[in-house]
Amino acid sequence: MKNVLFILLIFIATGCKKAEKSEENPVAKNYVMVDAKVKIYHKDGSRSYKDYQPFKTRTLDLLPGFEPLKTSPELSEYGGDLSQKTEYETGFFHVKKIGDRWWGIDPLGYKYFNIALNSINLGKSKTNKEALVAKFGSKSNWISETVTMLEDNGFNCAGSWSDAEAIVALNKTIDKPFAYTINWNFMSAYGRKRGGTFQQPGHTGYPNDAIFVFDPDFETFCDEHAKQLVAYKDDPNLFGYFSDNEMPFKFNALDNYLGLPENDYGYIAAKAWMDERGVTKENITDEHRELFMAFVGDKYFSIVSKAIKKYDPNHMYIGARFYSDEKNHAEFMKTAGKYLDVISNNYYNHWTPNQEDVVNWEAWTGKPFIVTEYYTKGEDSGMGNTSGAGWIVRTQEDRGLFYQNYNLALLESKNCVGWHYFKYQDNDPTAKGVDPSNIDANKGIVNATYDVWNPMMDKMKALNKNVYNVIDYFDNNEK
Repeated sequence: MKNVLFILLIFIATGCKKAEKSEENPVAKNYVMVDAKVKIYHKDGSRSYKDYQPFKTRTLDLLPGFEPLKTSPELSEYGGDLSQKTEYETGFFHVKKIGDRWWGIDPLGYKYFNIALNSINLGKSKTNKEALVAKFGSKSNWISETVTMLEDNGFNCAGSWSDAEAIVALNKTIDKPFAYTINWNFMSAYGRKRGGTFQQPGHTGYPNDAIFVFDPDFETFCDEHAKQLVAYKDDPNLFGYFSDNEMPFKFNALDNYLGLPENDYGYIAAKAWMDERGVTKENITDEHRELFMAFVGDKYFSIVSKAIKKYDPNHMYIGARFYSDEKNHAEFMKTAGKYLDVISNNYYNHWTPNQEDVVNWEAWTGKPFIVTEYYTKGEDSGMGNTSGAGWIVRTQEDRGLFYQNYNLALLESKNCVGWHYFKYQDNDPTAKGVDPSNIDANKGIVNATYDVWNPMMDKMKALNKNVYNVIDYFDNNEK
């Protein structure tokens, strides 16, 4: 009797445990839990990571009622959806709001979603160079095989800092071209010529975080610099231009410019702006800071967009890759929207994009957006992963799960027309003279010897190949 009772108690306890697990079963809630570490930015400028914590993660397989394609989708030569031809064929990439959703439109007029990878170029370390010869034999073989690999996995564009010259040359020899972008670095190139800039992790630094937009020589420089665009203006494979990367469009810009030497053009412009409004240093308000921040943005974007459109009226101006708090300020974003065709945002420290953000960006600017930097680093890579931003996860498969979760939210938003994952190749810790944000991190889809991280890539491919029917799924299953 005691044995029977004991077995019965075990059965009840086990059953209760299973019921509790079933009730909390994340699969039943259309997500899985993925462990990740988020980076902490300290006031003294140092950075560290929190301990692992679980994050709700949506995946393609768990979308209720979604049926993935069994074969590759039918696409135009540019990656547009052949089942969705529009009347907006121009011969070049552009964007259009159709109904309540923004779309990219490819040169042939098909609806298009831009799926890109940043920094598609050759590594410069000794390890990278030896691996190139061993694996590909030559640079031309590398770009050809790499583009084929990317297209096979659903990518249709090269993001910022990619080898545009190699891609343009390749496109002349193949039937299905690969789209690309170019970052022209207007402000940072001017800064190098002028003097005064310095390297910060991930981007160029400026004195007092005050860009040189009020220098009278800046406009002349931009006009001369933009003459290079003439070589690309008739290429239908060019998606668009970035003008710079991660510039300090700061909320405290007014204070920063007033902190410059009194003979600096930035100080003179800020003082004149204050005098026109009867403002003194003692009565500066946050409203003044908000307006001056937009004033700096207007000066920069008006000058740069004028130069770009003068020498290339055919291609989109896709922004300056906002990275900080500027994209959360309405007045600044309204100003940017006056000049940009697409808003480009580098968007870190979000496991899932914040829906309020993706709504506000479009509402404030009147334009769609692309997310132009985000990534995770896998602990199983064996790399240090101390440099750079991004999350740390346990495995390469977890990196792929993050990719699906993050981008499903972008597809659901209706205001996003693309994403650019950072980046093509892992950092090589033996490389010399690199940006301090690119020292030892598993950021790439390939490692230092050009081997693909397949567990991650399998998840990326699954979503990339289903982008158009995922969009259809969300549009037809709105709450």
